[in-house]
Amino acid sequence: MLSIGAFAQVGQVTHRMLRHWDTAGLLVPAHVDEFSGYRSYDPSQLERLHRIVALRQLGFGLDDISTILERGVDAERIAALLRIRRAEVEQEHRIAAERLVDVERRLHLIERENHMSQIEIVDKPLPAVRLAAIRTIVADQPAVAGVVGPAFDAVAEIIGDQHSLSTPIAEYETLDDGLQVIAGYAYTGPAQDGFEIIELPAAAGAVCGIHLGSMDRIAESWQAIHTEIFARGLVHDAPCRELYVRAVSEDQSDWVTELQQPVRRG
Repeated sequence: MLSIGAFAQVGQVTHRMLRHWDTAGLLVPAHVDEFSGYRSYDPSQLERLHRIVALRQLGFGLDDISTILERGVDAERIAALLRIRRAEVEQEHRIAAERLVDVERRLHLIERENHMSQIEIVDKPLPAVRLAAIRTIVADQPAVAGVVGPAFDAVAEIIGDQHSLSTPIAEYETLDDGLQVIAGYAYTGPAQDGFEIIELPAAAGAVCGIHLGSMDRIAESWQAIHTEIFARGLVHDAPCRELYVRAVSEDQSDWVTELQQPVRRG
């Protein structure tokens, strides 16, 4: 019999792994002392240990490994699991390659052009949102400020319950005859006169960044977002959104706004 230390050393694994695999039922010790709790392993169990390690190195999870060990080494089953794992690794490789390109590009900007973006930009999915909102079409961008605030105020006055109005969102879409502005709050209540129920669909991917402070300079933050989208080989997939995380003070100095642009591969 081999102690857990000797068995771990031969198999090049940790005590913690062996205990975890014991709990999962993958590799149960041949003997456990009823008084001390010390685990001992039979040398013949090294074959099973090596098989578990090999499957883990291929990226299989414990459930798949358990299935493989229980059913035996079936070539067709292994091949099917390996095909699935290959697709997962290819996806991981694609994501890693995209990240490497992004890192190289940012490094180039800092080292060669002495430029560093003032806004941190991330990729993430956006959930679907049901809004109680007011829809307005304005002639141009400068007119937006005059309709967004009043739209939020009007919806809040109709609903009346400020506790249910914690997520203010605006969506902006360029139309042939102007700019459509949808401004409202995430809302689960019934429809009422004075506002529309508008469903913003989920987005599988979006480039997002946080704008801090006054709306006077939000165009610069949006420009950084659009530059990043172009650099990553992405294209717009839906109207842009602004989530007003904090918008309380009159001078806007402490405002926090998340800029959200749904995207897809170009």
